[in-house]
Amino acid sequence: MATLHILSHSPFADSRLSSCLRLLGPQDGLLLTGDATYALQAGNVARQALELTPDTVVMFALTEDVDARNLTDIPQRVQPLDYPAFVELCCHFDKVNSWL
Repeated sequence: MATLHILSHSPFADSRLSSCLRLLGPQDGLLLTGDATYALQAGNVARQALELTPDTVVMFALTEDVDARNLTDIPQRVQPLDYPAFVELCCHFDKVNSWL
């Protein structure tokens, strides 16, 4: 059963990102929103952890949050999403887990 995991907290504030990455299944998805998009900055440990995630895990980032943080060097495998696409994406997974 595929799950979409949604993270919104900074990867530098707590261990949610690392906990989430350990639990990802091969068909799961990961959506970074809010301060979680800071994990996409080049040269940090969080980005390295994302890059080591198996290719079967699909990754997304909310465009509005990426733009608000002026992040420009986004990994190619991370697909940008606007809000309507975010809602549609949630419907494509069996479960949605928001890491509050």
